Amino acid sequence: MSKLLSRRQAPDKSGRTQHITPASAQWQYVGFECFSLPAGKDLERNSGDRELCLVLVGGRASVQAGEQEWLDIGERAGPFDGTAPYAVYVPPGCDYRITAESDLELAVCSAPASGLYPARLIRPQDCERSERGTGTNRRLICNILFGNMDAESLLVVEVITPNGNWSSYPPHKHDTDDAPRETHLEETYYHRLSPPQGFAFQRVYTDDRSLDETMAVEDGDVVMVPRGYHPVGAPHGYDLYYLNVMAGPTREWIFHNDPAHEWMLD
Repeated sequence: MSKLLSRRQAPDKSGRTQHITPASAQWQYVGFECFSLPAGKDLERNSGDRELCLVLVGGRASVQAGEQEWLDIGERAGPFDGTAPYAVYVPPGCDYRITAESDLELAVCSAPASGLYPARLIRPQDCERSERGTGTNRRLICNILFGNMDAESLLVVEVITPNGNWSSYPPHKHDTDDAPRETHLEETYYHRLSPPQGFAFQRVYTDDRSLDETMAVEDGDVVMVPRGYHPVGAPHGYDLYYLNVMAGPTREWIFHNDPAHEWMLD
């Protein structure tokens, strides 16, 4: 199996199904975890030296971060409901607790930070939703923690790719620290499929093909993109959701298209 692919695991004692750290991914910035919490279960932690974006992928929860508390938030049952999620920004050095008010799918996105911004709630109306592409390149974008919200390192966005369509396409990359031409951002893709028995394909490759891997991803899998282009295809019959987490030395998404495929944008 590819070292870039993390299969969904059965929930451990804490409910965790995915655990990506900078050390396990062999990079510097992005961390990602996913939890499947039954109603009534608590998750208590400290953010350490990282800022977090807690995304309620599906279900309801009460969240306490430091002295702030938000009770019974969350409106959607899952990521294919057609609405934006609730999320909570947690600064570094902060004790936080999540209580599942219903069965809860929780994503914990993280990156290094120094503590410039306070804890805050991100409501569905705070997210930026848009449609990108045409034909079989159409996908639906929801910026959760992007240009719409301040953070030190984190960029968090979710995408719905309708069945039969392509996404992150034409292939693009953001692995060179050369603003304003391109920025260096590590990235994770947390994949969900509807119906859940489906699959999708993701390729990660560089110009010189020193990295060139194509992975069949299933419901709950994570793909890590340390560098290179990273297009995604959703087969007929299976809608694809993914949650992207990006971070790097500059909190700016400037990408570079693969020149071989840029013609289709003309």
